[in-house]
Amino acid sequence: MIAGILLAAGASRRFGSRKLLHPLADGTPLGVRSAQNLRGAVDKAIAVLSPRDRELPAPLQRAGMEICVCARSHEGMGASLACGVRASAEADGWIIALADMPFIRPDTIAAIARALRKGAPIAAPAHDGKRGHPVGFAKSYYAQLAALQGDEGARAILRRDHASVVLVAVDDPGIHGDIDTPDDLAR
Repeated sequence: MIAGILLAAGASRRFGSRKLLHPLADGTPLGVRSAQNLRGAVDKAIAVLSPRDRELPAPLQRAGMEICVCARSHEGMGASLACGVRASAEADGWIIALADMPFIRPDTIAAIARALRKGAPIAAPAHDGKRGHPVGFAKSYYAQLAALQGDEGARAILRRDHASVVLVAVDDPGIHGDIDTPDDLAR
């Protein structure tokens, strides 16, 4: 069973407003689109939220997400990621997705899940030779992921175990489309 972890506990400081609730061109909130794309490609999907977030849980639940409120989300992405992984400890692997990347195609996420099911210890998409998101981790990484802290997320694991990363070639520029500001969204 592959679990998708949607990291949605950030403060959106650079965006200037509630980024994950900002409507895309079709009216779907940015964070909900990210959730829909993830949910369609995994067996179980969990959105990790801040305890202060009162508006996002309901639309994410309607999109098929389980909600995990992370009391330590203020510590950063690592704490949120660890919280989501611990909430799905029964999984055989995890795909870690960022809620501010709504343009990643579901088939890209499904390709990462397939790579994990075929035995990849770590799997990540690559477009035009550049690695992107989301990144998948096999069960063997549970203890390391569950112990993450701070704001670095899993970058240290990826740096240390770079030789274990299976790159999955995709025709999906969305794997590089992190939305931090309104200008990013306009592009």
